[in-house]
Amino acid sequence: MAQAHTQPWYYLPEPTRWPVIGSCALFLMATGTVLWINGASAGPWVVLAGALVLAYMLFGWFGQVIGESEGGLYSKRVDLSFRWGMSWFIFSEVMFFAAFFGALFYARVLSVPWLGEIDQKLLWPDFQAVWPTAGPGITEHFSTMGAWGIPALNTALLLSSGVTVTWAHWALKENNRGQLILGMIATIALGAIFLGFQAYEYIHAYTELNLKLSTGIYGSTFFMLTGFHGFHVTLGVIMLTVILFRCIAGHFRPDHHFAFEAVSWYWHFVDVVWLLLFVLVYWL
Repeated sequence: MAQAHTQPWYYLPEPTRWPVIGSCALFLMATGTVLWINGASAGPWVVLAGALVLAYMLFGWFGQVIGESEGGLYSKRVDLSFRWGMSWFIFSEVMFFAAFFGALFYARVLSVPWLGEIDQKLLWPDFQAVWPTAGPGITEHFSTMGAWGIPALNTALLLSSGVTVTWAHWALKENNRGQLILGMIATIALGAIFLGFQAYEYIHAYTELNLKLSTGIYGSTFFMLTGFHGFHVTLGVIMLTVILFRCIAGHFRPDHHFAFEAVSWYWHFVDVVWLLLFVLVYWL
């Protein structure tokens, strides 16, 4: 009976305050954003307060979960529920990006050719029904982002990071701590370099190509897709850094390391999305 008590079939944590704190943080950030958009001087400070509360919640809640995991409170059934939860989360992310890829497909394959069939004298005389385009009625000139410069280099970086995180995972299952830590450091470094190149690419697009979020349908789809992907890479680098610190602390074992697996799943998902971006946004 004592063993059953210390290793429960399914662990249920006590009621926690962290979800309430997280909700308050999101409310502050949303309120601050509205105030900021409407020109209120307090807006940025309210957003900052919400971000600080959110960071406090993340540190506290994830710290509690890590403590519970390292305390042996999670059984195989709990581990299975975590795997299902992460799988559904990644599925929701797939659908999130599918919506933006769908918008790109609709604009490029359906809308632009259809507009080309309309009598241009009735609508926009100078409109060219070819991709890339800013769209009808938008006369601002811009240049597209080529595929074989920084985008190709970033593709190589992310693909390499997928290899290094897989190497780290293999080292963890072999209980090789040295290679595990080296693989994680390499993965984080490659992700950070990717973000640096993307920031440079954005500066180049704004200052030299006149390519902006407001540059019609091409600019909006380009920056929405690449921008949200960059945001996900940023989150992935943060999560990988946390996992690296946990690896250094010796938290994972060859038969008990789902947190590592969850982050590696997420990172491979980011890699796949970038491959689609490179082909559909930059190349074609």
